Amino acid sequence: MRPIRGPGAARPSRTETLKIAVITFDLDNTLWDVEPALLRAEQAQREWLLRYRPGCIEHHDHDSLWEFKKAVWKRHPELAHHVSQMRIRMLGELQRAAGYSEADSERGALGAFAAFLEERHKVELYEEALDILRQLAGSYRLGALTNGNADIYKTDAAEYFDFAFLAEEIGASKPAPDMFRAALAKTGVEPGQIVHVGDNPEHDIVGASRVGLRTVWVNLQGASWNRADIAPDAEVLRLSELPAAIRSIDSPGA
Repeated sequence: MRPIRGPGAARPSRTETLKIAVITFDLDNTLWDVEPALLRAEQAQREWLLRYRPGCIEHHDHDSLWEFKKAVWKRHPELAHHVSQMRIRMLGELQRAAGYSEADSERGALGAFAAFLEERHKVELYEEALDILRQLAGSYRLGALTNGNADIYKTDAAEYFDFAFLAEEIGASKPAPDMFRAALAKTGVEPGQIVHVGDNPEHDIVGASRVGLRTVWVNLQGASWNRADIAPDAEVLRLSELPAAIRSIDSPGA
């Protein structure tokens, strides 16, 4: 754990006497490395399409499929914060473009997405994550706030979480305040009584700080903090440092 020092760095004013009651976590790349699960999920989706919807993906390589996805996203900006529905839409359009009927494409989109999501949830938590969550759950309520479509209740960490919000449920992604406000409404605590833990400086740290939450930056890559206007309350270079970081925020000077 190391302090964040930035010239002119400031945090929203908080009532220092408030004790931490809730810890919210980002998920992807905070509690696990998401890349291996996503690669397996994409492969499972492709294999499902090859088997059950031949002709719709064989001619696509990685780059052309990415361009197809971007075109779908551009046509459907209303789904920007709904990653699951956006993927289902893309899969349906992929099959319709190959000549499948509307009904077959809709069924096929759901089938391919189910194959994707099954692998998507087979994440491998960082080695120390479960032990850290077990420690923290003994003293604080834990919640999950994610822009992705990972369901914490389908992972090995399920038993430690009291609540979870996904951007596609809320209709807005971090750093928008909506998910942080949903956590406040769910728990009934003051903003200064929640610590949000995440790896993304903008989505997690800036977004949460602007709502008045306290923050811990999970900086596993050892990057430099590059904002002068706002900074996290604590930074950890290893997840094992998190309990000490929470204590430092909960009891300043301890």
